[in-house]
Amino acid sequence: MINITLPDASVKQFNEGVTPLEVAKSISEGLARNVLSATIDGEIRELNTPLNKDCSLKLNTWNDEDGKKTFWHSSAHLLASAVQALYPDAKFGIGPAIENGFYYDIDFGKDVLTTEDFPKIEEKMKEIAKQGVQLVRREVSKQEALDWFSKRGEKYKVELIDALEDGTITFYESGDFTDLCRGPHLMDFSPIKALKITSLAGAYWKGDEHREQLTRLYAITFPKKKDLDEYLALLEEAKKRDHRKLGKDMELFSFSQNVGQGLPLWLPKGTDLRLRLQNFLADVQKRYGYLQVMTPHIGNVNLYKTSGHFQKYGKDSFQVIKTPNEGEEYMLKPMNCPHHCEIYRLMPKSYKDLPYRVAEFGTVYRYEMSGELHGLTRVRSFTQDDAHIFCTPEQLKEEFCKVIDIILYIFKTLKFEEYIAQVSLRDPNNKTKYIGSDEVWEKAESAIIEASAEKGLNTITEYGEAAFYGPKLDFMVKDALGRKWQLGTIQVDYNLPERFGLEYIGSDNQKHRPVMIHRAPFGSMERFVAVLLEHTAGEFPLWLTPDQFIILPISDKYEEYAQSVKRQLEEAGLRGEIDNRSEKTGKKVRDAEIKKIKYMLIVGEKEQAEGTVSVRVKYEGDKGAMPVADFAKLVNDEVKNELSANA
Repeated sequence: MINITLPDASVKQFNEGVTPLEVAKSISEGLARNVLSATIDGEIRELNTPLNKDCSLKLNTWNDEDGKKTFWHSSAHLLASAVQALYPDAKFGIGPAIENGFYYDIDFGKDVLTTEDFPKIEEKMKEIAKQGVQLVRREVSKQEALDWFSKRGEKYKVELIDALEDGTITFYESGDFTDLCRGPHLMDFSPIKALKITSLAGAYWKGDEHREQLTRLYAITFPKKKDLDEYLALLEEAKKRDHRKLGKDMELFSFSQNVGQGLPLWLPKGTDLRLRLQNFLADVQKRYGYLQVMTPHIGNVNLYKTSGHFQKYGKDSFQVIKTPNEGEEYMLKPMNCPHHCEIYRLMPKSYKDLPYRVAEFGTVYRYEMSGELHGLTRVRSFTQDDAHIFCTPEQLKEEFCKVIDIILYIFKTLKFEEYIAQVSLRDPNNKTKYIGSDEVWEKAESAIIEASAEKGLNTITEYGEAAFYGPKLDFMVKDALGRKWQLGTIQVDYNLPERFGLEYIGSDNQKHRPVMIHRAPFGSMERFVAVLLEHTAGEFPLWLTPDQFIILPISDKYEEYAQSVKRQLEEAGLRGEIDNRSEKTGKKVRDAEIKKIKYMLIVGEKEQAEGTVSVRVKYEGDKGAMPVADFAKLVNDEVKNELSANA
């Protein structure tokens, strides 16, 4: 007999060799029908895996992330099976599960796939799923794997196998399709009841723009048709909220091929919005004792070699800039932290000067592949709300907790109500990609775990997600559509102070090494604005929105009065504009709503005579006439209430 510990800490005894599916049946037939995979001692496995020793067991259903991951990973094999049946000459790359669904990178050779081909692939997928084709795992030697795929001309699989160690290679067979895969998978395709190929894109093999370009098919599957219908409705809503569309409608930002891919142009309204966000954070930082600094957009290559960023980001950065002086080389700044280390070094510090907090809205540059660029969320030039805290080891936890307070205040003010904190640690099985000793890593990781517990954060732990110089706490936020975004990060770093030789004189009159905290509550201004746009559907809070009002004169005769109203409102601290186009008032109202302007002020003969404005509120309709001063007070009170509610 073996002892199996379930998630509720109960222990059940079973005969050796029992499978997770049999354990599920012993609990209830309903669970057995819905279980998709099993997590055995922390590792996700198939339901037919024999259990031969005492272990912990979690049975994953569609309601568990690990269950969805298994479902979608298996669905990638279903997609590939259908493609192989319809396009026998297709060659396959990789097909992982992603946050929503999965994709498969495929070389279709001479065939050119379009969205018009989606229905026939979907029908083939449904046909295979209805047949309940099994997914059978088979361990193979490296030579057997190479022979199998070489014979079939699967060059991408052969390249993947070349990098694997013998004895670690497994195949999954589903009918006529065989794939190289670690698994785990569903036992068969029958649980897949609803499916949709959502899009296609070009994808360079291994992300290398000098390699072959494959066709990436994105798709999603569900155990119930109702789930698919809800997801498709969500996709339609996401299209309406696409920050690229809203940014254009609201005249916030743009891109120009003449300027370059991934280099955003902030328009006047977008610039004002961004500056309001920056000023909001700058005010918060001032209360917490930060000093504002500015650093150049470039730096000597040696600066980034000292920090390690050249080794880490060199291949993802713009080419080195050579000057007329022999051997003198510069780089566009990939990160702000090396510059801030140099600021710290300028003057001697004692323990009485710490913590020393410097903040900068610093623009950095990364050469993202053109296929990875996406609106403001993936760009080549972005501004981080960067700050670095240099403190004593004894001050570390308190300072870390204060940064958490800042991030939570921002989330509350901007109505990001659902989030979890991800404790991102280094991969204990692959320490070569990190710098620094085990001792300093253990100290840094302990500080993050203790501070998170002290603040009562809802946390998850992810190994292998740390920065190369230290562990971090990443805040994963859910937006209004339930999508997850990484916003806000705090990192503990013992390594850069060591690499830059940073010191302070302690109370013992001896030299000591400070600890460094990296933090960026917004992350980058570009990405944060994109997420905020999609989260709010462009309906920003009144304190932040580009235009708080728009004045709509009913004819040219009242334009002078409209200008007078605008001056009065601007003097009262409000923002807005006049729509003096020769259009009907109804069209002006509709256009104002597209621009997400809350207050529409209609002025005509009566309003001019009485010194009033007729107020129309988006989604609420007409609110009647009121004096200009009363309207200004109404807006200012609303702004004050928005900000004071979160103070």
